[in-house]
Amino acid sequence: MPISVLNEIHDCLSLALGATERRAGYTQAEREARSYVRTALRRVEKLTEVAA
Repeated sequence: MPISVLNEIHDCLSLALGATERRAGYTQAEREARSYVRTALRRVEKLTEVAA
C-alpha cells in the first residue's frame, strides 16, 4: 500500500478521534468505538514506519 494512502488513513482516523472528543463522559459504545479507532491508528502508524 502506498505511503500516501497510509497517511490519508492516519489523518482520517485522527480527525475521527478529534471530532468525537468531549469533556463529558462517553457511553460504553462510544468508548469501544474510540478504542477501535485508536487501535487502528496505532496499526497504521506501525505500517507507516515500516513503509518509510
